[in-house]
Amino acid sequence: MQQTGALRFALMRVVSAVPTLLLVISLAFLMMRAAPGGPFDEERALPAETAANVARAYHLDETLPQQFARYMSGLLRGDLGPSFRYPDYSVSELIGGALPLSLQLGTLAMLLALLLGLAAGISAALVRNTFVDRVLTGLALTGISIPIFVIAPLLVLVFAVELGWLPASWSGSGGQARLLLPVLALALPQVAYITRLTRASMIEVMESDFIRTAKAQGLGMPTIVRSHALKPAMLPLLSYMGPAIAGILTGSVVVEQIFGVPGLGQLFVRGALNRDYTLVLGIVILYAALVIALNLVVDILYGYLDPRIRRR
Repeated sequence: MQQTGALRFALMRVVSAVPTLLLVISLAFLMMRAAPGGPFDEERALPAETAANVARAYHLDETLPQQFARYMSGLLRGDLGPSFRYPDYSVSELIGGALPLSLQLGTLAMLLALLLGLAAGISAALVRNTFVDRVLTGLALTGISIPIFVIAPLLVLVFAVELGWLPASWSGSGGQARLLLPVLALALPQVAYITRLTRASMIEVMESDFIRTAKAQGLGMPTIVRSHALKPAMLPLLSYMGPAIAGILTGSVVVEQIFGVPGLGQLFVRGALNRDYTLVLGIVILYAALVIALNLVVDILYGYLDPRIRRR
């Protein structure tokens, strides 16, 4: 019976995600077509006959509903179409070449954010209202207040320009050290959010009756935290993880531009500047699918951990 309820809950979440993805695709398609300029606009205008042939080759001479229907038909077959500005490559090939690096940055940044954020949040909760708690809370508030496009140049200024410890950009030598500054820039805002969320959740759990009972039984604080407090305290953090991972992936657009990382974010910016409709749409669809999938996974995990969610 419990497995049936969990399966029904998961299926409902999957079905509800489909209209959301369709809406994102439709809005992105219309916004790209509504933007001024086109993928083949140059400083010198193409001859009328050449422009007409190019438009016909890429079906830009069709009406907007026809173009949308053609694009959705290809999308249902797994075809994201050809790139308008990189004619030798399909959109799938371009995304496939850039995605692994962006995923590597995002995964490392998320792991670092979890490691530092959990440690700081739990520590602050256990020494509540002390000097250490105020310092950690103040640092977390500072991290939340400073946007990522400010954090990244500051990291370059300190660690690359002033100290000379790390390379300032992706180009040139540096090996794996080139990953450190982009990963740090992506992770720091999430460290701040996770610290505050973990602190608040841990404080609430530590004031619960079952924690008082564990203390009365003479259990040590490490045992209480590890065996009794940590799991319930992680439930609010779990619900935050979907948007957090999505935020790291979309935040890589800014970070990759600043550090010159040839990942998905930089590819998206180039596609937008060049009005490469199919490339931008392909990346938007990928981002949207990742966001929806991550939130779906979080909802399902939350439903398994908290049966009250499945009964709603």
